[in-house]
Amino acid sequence: MMFVDLHCHSTASDGTLAPTEVVRLAHRNQLSALSLTDHDTIGGIEEAAAEAAKLGIDFLPGIEISCEWDAGTMHLLGYGVEPGSEILRDLTRRLLAARDDRNPRIIRRLNELGLSITMAELEAEAGGVVVGRPHIAAILVRKGYVNSIKQAFDAYLGVGAAAYFDKERIPPREAFDLIHRSGGLPVLAHPAQLRTGNDAQLERIIKDCKDMGLVGLEVMHSDHNADLVDKYSALAEKFGLLKTGGSDFHGTNKKNIDLGFAAGRRIPRAWYDALVQRLGRGREVDVGR
Repeated sequence: MMFVDLHCHSTASDGTLAPTEVVRLAHRNQLSALSLTDHDTIGGIEEAAAEAAKLGIDFLPGIEISCEWDAGTMHLLGYGVEPGSEILRDLTRRLLAARDDRNPRIIRRLNELGLSITMAELEAEAGGVVVGRPHIAAILVRKGYVNSIKQAFDAYLGVGAAAYFDKERIPPREAFDLIHRSGGLPVLAHPAQLRTGNDAQLERIIKDCKDMGLVGLEVMHSDHNADLVDKYSALAEKFGLLKTGGSDFHGTNKKNIDLGFAAGRRIPRAWYDALVQRLGRGREVDVGR
């Protein structure tokens, strides 16, 4: 069988490998296809697509967008978006500007708490387009303020922690519309992170999302055990949604997650092919310029 990964991140957002290196790792891990889905940006798409073409890996442009959500987190994966879309570029500029506004607030709060860290250090750590909390966490680990990335989030950067400030999120309906208008297919990422109270509530959410344009459900993910995979697979079939899966690989920012593996499971090539078929494209996906 051939395998794929449809959810991963690079230094264009909050991963630790450059887009080229993510694709090279995919090649080493014997993946036949890949989608790069950086948070709120398409900045790594062209570089990743070029390397994928060199190595003979099929490539699908992607993005991950955070939506307004009260209980847990709602993230939408946009597959097959056109990187040249002005609609998409306007959105990413807006979301990146919001992140840029948040980071100095976090730094100031950490300084007030006695942790010495500067914006210059943060920008050097990120080395990419998107500067975010994982980069701050890495600095805190390196300086000995915490022992791990997890501890940095638990003590300072996670929701409700001492230096937490929320980022801008957009309403789900707007996110669905933007992905569709950018030529892409919206897929609900890691439904376990919605933190629904029961199965009936989850089904209502999926139905509402389908009414807004949802076309797929991320069945396999590094947070999904075998029981959840079975549950989400059944829900995808019930609502006529495409099944997708990915590792949510971030490099060393998320340890014990390897590209191409979702909680130890391989993601079947057929799921990638179904996305491409729905998009109405051939094996070669144009990333635009």
